[in-house]
Amino acid sequence: MKDSFKDVRCDENSPKWENAVRRQTPIYSRNEIRSEFERDYTRILHCQAYRRLKHKTQVFYAPHNDHVCTRMEHVMHVASVAKTISKYLGLNEQLAEAIALGHDIGHAPFGHHGEDCLNALTEQKDGLNAPKKFWHERNSLFFADYIETLPDPDAVEQPLNLTYAVRDGLICHCGEIDQQGIKPRDEAIDLYSIKRPGIIQPYTWEGCVVKVADKIAYLGRDIEDARQYHILDMSAYRHIREIVATTLNGKESHAFRSGKAVNTTVLINDLIVDFCEQSSPEKGLCFSSEYFRFILELKKFNFAHIYNHWRLKEFANYASNIIATIYRTLMRTYEYARHGRISQALKYYPVLGKTFEEWLIKYARYLPDSTNTSGIPDISAAIRRYQTMRFNTEQVFNLADRDSYSKCVIEFISGMTDVFAIQVYEEIISF
Repeated sequence: MKDSFKDVRCDENSPKWENAVRRQTPIYSRNEIRSEFERDYTRILHCQAYRRLKHKTQVFYAPHNDHVCTRMEHVMHVASVAKTISKYLGLNEQLAEAIALGHDIGHAPFGHHGEDCLNALTEQKDGLNAPKKFWHERNSLFFADYIETLPDPDAVEQPLNLTYAVRDGLICHCGEIDQQGIKPRDEAIDLYSIKRPGIIQPYTWEGCVVKVADKIAYLGRDIEDARQYHILDMSAYRHIREIVATTLNGKESHAFRSGKAVNTTVLINDLIVDFCEQSSPEKGLCFSSEYFRFILELKKFNFAHIYNHWRLKEFANYASNIIATIYRTLMRTYEYARHGRISQALKYYPVLGKTFEEWLIKYARYLPDSTNTSGIPDISAAIRRYQTMRFNTEQVFNLADRDSYSKCVIEFISGMTDVFAIQVYEEIISF
């Protein structure tokens, strides 16, 4: 019902408010007219990780079709859905929009396949039974806390320093939707204590809304994009009609009336309306049993007919080789990197060399000169002086430790767009 959640919204009257708006350090403020969550929204909007989403895969890799969804467009769809739901239910729209805008800033190139590739590189060392080391929800939090920066009035790069509620929404935005209803957790836990994706509910109702909005946003759009590439045949469209007939129990969905296409905007509206009608603070955020079954069956359809389509699998093999090649190339340069000589080691690859050197200068801790026993000329002291002048950030990668350097390389790759990763790969294999 309309405004049914207004008494549990995240605002000054909420018992969670103090924790929700807490930042890791006080943030610069002068003549500020924005709310805490509006500030988070614009800080995410202006960061480079958000900009790169326009060239990152949603489903179809490195698309040349301008009308096919990329990761940035998906994020905007999620923000739109989350805002609509939050406004109707009486929740904090600004918080929901900020979480939605930033929820995928840590996504790897080449979508979930790229994420799996980077995780596989960590499993080579940690073992298959170890907790998942690279997952994009945690990486979005890591990028927000340690990687992304904005210049302050003195041109010193400062961390995004987002509120706890937004940071929490980033790492908790995935996981299955329970028909019994999603409710937020009570405790403001250490977010880095979360070891696996999808096992902890968000701290706020608004974070829970984004979790659902993520599902609503992609289901129909992925079918629409598949149609753009002509990978759905008539049997697939018959399957969709069967799903509608068997799950919605006579409820008409105008999203599928033509039988040959999906009207994404109508599908999104159908799901939003059902979700808002069914949800309450007592039951939690939920769909009706009919629409819940419909979502499950439509997800199965998408996996069978789209995500596992042979055309995507062929490119996935190519993407695997790209990521593995870049990783191997950079790991071979470890001794040069730890002494500030990465450009010398990557002299044959000017684009990769320049970009990775800039990454190391901003995010890596260099060895003191006295530890240099490699015979490689060391300029790390000069780099450390430059770091203190330009960046008020933590150098999170310790170049004295090879495992930390490996994480540094993986995070560097995770920030790449599809297009840039392909460019770097072609540079590596070309003579």
